Amino acid sequence: MRGGTGLTWAALRDLKCAELEGAADGWGRAGNRADAARDRIEQQLLTGLRGTQHGEAAEGAVRRLRALSRNFQYVYTECGLVRTALNSLAHELKVRQRALREALDDAAALKFTVHADGSVSYPAAGRGLIADRPPQGGTAAPSSPLPPAPPSLPAPPPALTAPNPNTAKAQDIADRVAEAVRGAAETDWRYAGILRRLKAHEGLGVPDTVRRDAARDAAAVRGAAGSYLRDAVPQDASPAERYAWWAGLTQEQREEYLAVYPDVIGNLDGIPALVRDTANRDNLQVLIGELEGRDDGRSAAQLEGLREIERQLEAGPRPGEPPMLLLGISDEGNGRAIVAFGNPDTARNVAAYVPGLNTSLDQGFARDDLKRARDTAIGARYHDPSSAVIAWLGYDAPQTPDGWGSLAVAGDGRAEEGGRAFHTFAEGLVVTNRNEDPHVTAIGHSYGSRTVGAATQQGDGIPGVDDIVLVGSPGVGVDDAGDLGVGREHVFVGAAENDVVTRLPSKEQVAAGAAAGPLAYLAGDLADPGDDDLWFGKDPASESFGARRFHVDDGPPLVGAGGVSIDAHSRYFDPHRDAASANSIALIAAGRSDQVKPEVYR
Repeated sequence: MRGGTGLTWAALRDLKCAELEGAADGWGRAGNRADAARDRIEQQLLTGLRGTQHGEAAEGAVRRLRALSRNFQYVYTECGLVRTALNSLAHELKVRQRALREALDDAAALKFTVHADGSVSYPAAGRGLIADRPPQGGTAAPSSPLPPAPPSLPAPPPALTAPNPNTAKAQDIADRVAEAVRGAAETDWRYAGILRRLKAHEGLGVPDTVRRDAARDAAAVRGAAGSYLRDAVPQDASPAERYAWWAGLTQEQREEYLAVYPDVIGNLDGIPALVRDTANRDNLQVLIGELEGRDDGRSAAQLEGLREIERQLEAGPRPGEPPMLLLGISDEGNGRAIVAFGNPDTARNVAAYVPGLNTSLDQGFARDDLKRARDTAIGARYHDPSSAVIAWLGYDAPQTPDGWGSLAVAGDGRAEEGGRAFHTFAEGLVVTNRNEDPHVTAIGHSYGSRTVGAATQQGDGIPGVDDIVLVGSPGVGVDDAGDLGVGREHVFVGAAENDVVTRLPSKEQVAAGAAAGPLAYLAGDLADPGDDDLWFGKDPASESFGARRFHVDDGPPLVGAGGVSIDAHSRYFDPHRDAASANSIALIAAGRSDQVKPEVYR
């Protein structure tokens, strides 16, 4: 290709797109070597160093290896983008080349002559309007000239004086040739600009600014390569169909999708966990780079959360802890993050924990909610080593500026939306799990229990789920544990006596109390005579709901010597502050629910 306006149809006809594809393969091999080097640093050198060496020198070596790993990560990302850009360029040029050759073949079949400037000469043919002889031949110029513009050509004779049937055919061929060449020239110019921007910083170091550079580079290649890759992604398909699609791709195609669309592949239910983890670790770097360039409060909070997740991923698991996999990450809405402790594709027991009110992708989630999932995974693996636990922030949990005092105004909308997303996620877990019949547990905390409840009302219940755990619940949207799709004996409830969320009044009580004024207490009691209704339905810890309640500590009172505290709402997963509750949840997640000690109903 000569680039820009110097392209001719002869150059497009003779272009060897295979050479572009060969160059792309070379960049792919270079990127794979960088990825292998990064993997060796992460899986061998750093793991071995952390397990055997301690002290200042060891910490310095870890920092240097981390920097080297980031360098290889950057090389892998940029090589992947160059590779995809070249393959996409070849793909688009092939389309133009095919259109050109079809036009040239039509010209040859009609014995027309296509000139270097794109004009087409045609012979005499047909019958004259006045004299009984064929109208003379002529030359048809493209409706708009090839780049660069050829000298002016005489216009074809008017149809009335020269009704040659070849005239329209020649004009059509000339226009098709011109369109193919113009399209190829535009493609060539567009990709030349993209490839010029794909270059590394000077020196061996990779500064923090490369995150923003990588984000811009990925966006540029993505915009150019849309028809080449994006349109084939089955985003509206079922998890099973996505799994089959990914399995049917070549290794080269998978690598290109991971290079250009890590955010899409990493957040697609039905894609294997290790693939999602690989994609999301790359996407994490891109997101951090994007958010570093913003100055609003939401972006700042999400950036803190992403950096904390990055810190934990880089630190790796402590001895005896399960590996950490990043199954989803996005700045959509209040942020999305799905983090597994243990591999959910290979574990026989898989549990997914759904957090509740005021949860968003911030440092609090990355610190506290991930700890809950990690603690549960460690506990479950004690009872069965083949266990994995996931923290699932795949929806916008309600946010209340005034804290728990305004919980009563929370509606069902976020739970219904989140329930649909969680239903699809659970379906993906079943599709990708390699065990014949994995044991799956859904755990809902606070408003997350209402979200789990909403998920059970989709279709025939949550796909693959055997047990449901509800802790700190304000109700789940149904009045009977049997309505959750797993049977009453497989629904477990933990409710601390001092957890204010599990003591919220029902909507009927609030309405009756508001109408009664001074008689509010009596009116509220009449509205809920059994005192077993909460804001989102029957109290899951009540006998009328019919679940299996397990013992938890009472927790500190709402008002005590230290002032107002809602700490009783956040202890359920902590093996140090509420060992009984944490162990019960771990037993259920490990498929050992027969060992859970019951607690009396409220």
